[in-house]
Amino acid sequence: MSHIVVVGAGQAGAALVARLRADGFGGRITLIGEEHVPPYQRPPLSKAYLMGEMSLERLFLRPESFYAENGIDLHLDETVVAIDRADKVVIAGGHSIPYDQLALTTGSVPRRLSGAIGGELRGVHVVRTLADVDAMAPDMEAGRRVLIVGGGYIGLEAAAICAKRGMEVTLIEMAERILQRVACPETSAYFRDLHRAHGVDIREGVGLTCLNAADHHVTGAILTDMTEPPFDMVIAGIGISPATSLAEAAGLEIDNGIKVDTRGRTSDPAIWSAGDCASFPYRGDRIRLESVQNAIDQAELVARNMMGADEPYDPHPWFWSDQYDVKLQIAGLNTGYDRVVVRGGADAALSHWYYAGTRLLAVDAMNDPRAYMVGKRLLEAGKSPAAELVADPGTDVKTLLRA
Repeated sequence: MSHIVVVGAGQAGAALVARLRADGFGGRITLIGEEHVPPYQRPPLSKAYLMGEMSLERLFLRPESFYAENGIDLHLDETVVAIDRADKVVIAGGHSIPYDQLALTTGSVPRRLSGAIGGELRGVHVVRTLADVDAMAPDMEAGRRVLIVGGGYIGLEAAAICAKRGMEVTLIEMAERILQRVACPETSAYFRDLHRAHGVDIREGVGLTCLNAADHHVTGAILTDMTEPPFDMVIAGIGISPATSLAEAAGLEIDNGIKVDTRGRTSDPAIWSAGDCASFPYRGDRIRLESVQNAIDQAELVARNMMGADEPYDPHPWFWSDQYDVKLQIAGLNTGYDRVVVRGGADAALSHWYYAGTRLLAVDAMNDPRAYMVGKRLLEAGKSPAAELVADPGTDVKTLLRA
């Protein structure tokens, strides 16, 4: 009987094994995860769960009973330490697990502050796993002072949660503006103003020199703007890296992640990969997409291809971020834009439309679900409305679909 082993019990791994069974795969399935709980949603971790608005069980993607009921052998709290490609086995928990096909859905790991500047001190946190958030929660008391390092979406979402909990929040970003790597200056300005309106001290062009400590616990920081503010805790929101060490040790090709082809297959024909850890061909380039949508869509495609479908992956990227009472929805990828069209909407809704010449690339929509849905449909259809129409406040956004 054919045996598929999936390493990594996150969003992608859970989607992959569920799709295998839904599509009629009748062989053995083993899903191996390092954490002690079944696959769960990550986005609510630093929001609803941390705020006490969502229980642990509600985080689970499926009830734990789902896996046994569907003949999926779920190994929790178990680390795969090696892949023997010649014998087709993975080594985990002191024993060997044979496979006919293997899928790596190992996800990503947060970048941490270096030990040289105090990254190992107590009170210094990252936001990625359930354990990270559980460790952080006791430090997040009203009135305490927190330093957020990094002005990307991870850092900004952490700043919003801390501010909502009544903490004194300082956010530093080494680049000249927050969101510089992922968004236009207009979107950066929108979220800078939003956070400052909620009392967050945002310092752009400012980095961290080192952390101060007493009894191995952080007490403050020395910043590159020559200030030495006191802090009770620090959250590093400086990005994530693909978890490739297992694949690399096994001799698989690595290229900004585990290198896969358009079908999700690695350089070993018996091994596949999906999710944050996998880089794939996209419009003449090679990219990784760090999103729930990509984890699910790519994993389900890999499941079908493991069963012989031979389908290429053609994603239509979308993302979201919740900060205070603002829902940011993003459709497309803005890489290569040379123009941004700003469009206002009702009730303070706002959207930014990215163009490269006359071609629409992406849309950032702030509390503007209509603009987001129209932009997403336009991008999926390969249509680009005239920028002048988008900018005209008299244009009904829905008519852009007919433009």
